[in-house]
Formats: sequence, structure tokens, C-alpha cells
Amino acid sequence: MNGSEGSARMRERLRGKRVIVLGGSSGIGYAVAAQAVEEGADVVIASKSAERVARAASELGGRVEGRTLDLFDERAIEAFFGETGAFDHLAFTAGDTLQLTDLRTADLQKARQAFDVRYWATLAAARYAAPHLREGGSMVLTSGISAHRPAKGWVLGASVCGAVDALTRALAIEFAPLRVNAVSPGLVATNLWQTMSEQDRRGMYESAAKALPAGHVGHAGDVAAAYLFLMKSAFATGQIHVVDGGALIA
Repeated sequence: MNGSEGSARMRERLRGKRVIVLGGSSGIGYAVAAQAVEEGADVVIASKSAERVARAASELGGRVEGRTLDLFDERAIEAFFGETGAFDHLAFTAGDTLQLTDLRTADLQKARQAFDVRYWATLAAARYAAPHLREGGSMVLTSGISAHRPAKGWVLGASVCGAVDALTRALAIEFAPLRVNAVSPGLVATNLWQTMSEQDRRGMYESAAKALPAGHVGHAGDVAAAYLFLMKSAFATGQIHVVDGGALIA
């Protein structure tokens, strides 16, 4: 098989497959859903806001089903997968607005909430999704490079990402031969930064771009491609796929 034939086969691996994207109504999740649809998959997107889910499903087209799901509710997650039935790939991209703060002034209740959606909801989704995944299926979770290179104010974010990294490897063993991987994004221009002022956000992007070997901050589509690769690569499991513009080596 030559290189072009191999690439063509990789592109076909999602055709006719059923993909569930938790957090698929915006940001990276939306981009994952859009790229999966482009490759011929049938996609279910789910998040808490019924309005955002309906709008995203309408924009993404007829191969997309929108569902409302509260990821803080374990019983709702269990019911969701019971109702959804068999599928091929799960992408967990849901996340709250990032709270960057000094630990001495951090609101620990908000910190617990961040773990609820970024770690505990991931764990619950993995638990209840696994029995419904078809042979050859996969899960792709979401971490972040702060697990490996935290900056000041990133105590909470680094802790959550480190936990997801460890969870990914453990689930890859627990659920084998079902494949479990994670994508670890660097700085990406999404709505996670919506609590910052426009001026501060633009300044952060410009400063980061100067320091990155790639020369720019990431966009949702850049990172989404990594989720699709991990879905399609039958030999990848237990891996943390970093997509950071070179931040870890800068």
C-alpha cells in the first residue's frame, strides 16, 4: 500500500460510524463534530444548554442529533448512554470557564465544581459509555499541557489535567481492547476565556504567539483534528496527544 492509499483509508474510517461528542455545542467539541460529519460520521452532540445544542445541531446539518445533558448529574449521564444505544467513538470535550487564581485566594467550592465537570463527569461518562461502544471503538478525553508545564495561577488547572492524564492511562488498561486516549491542548482561542476582557484576551494571545514555535495560538479546528486521528488510529491507546504549538519545548 502506498502513502496516498493509506491516507485515503484513514479518511474513510469514520464513514458510517456513530460518534458522540460531549460538550459538542461550542469550541473544540463543535469543531470535532464538524470534522467528523465531514468524514461521513453520524454525530450526537450533547451539552447542558438546550438553546446552544439546538443551534449547533442546526448549523452542523442533518447528520447531527442534538441532546441536552447535565454532566453534573451522574444519573442523567447513565440514562443518556442507555437511551443513545450502540456507538463507535466518544469524545469528551466539555469544560467550564477557566478560573486562574492564586491558591491563597482561590474559592475552593468553585475548585470542586471544576473537578466535577472536568474529572468526575469524564469518569462517569467513561463508565456508562463503555458497555455501549462497538468493537474497535474508542474514547478520547480532554486534558491540557498545564499538567506538564503549569504557570503561576494554574494550581487547579494543572491538578485537573494531571488527573485526566492518569485516568486516561488507567482506563486504557481497564477497558482494553477498547482504546482510550486524551488530547492535551495548549492555548486555544475558544470561549473558555470569555471571563477575560477583550483587551486582556487579545494581549494574552499576542504574547503567547510570540513565544510559540508555531507562531500563533491554536484554534478549535487545529485541536479537533487530533481527536479524529485518535479515533481512527487503531494502534493508539493510553496516549496523551499534545497539540500546543510547541509550548512544551519553547
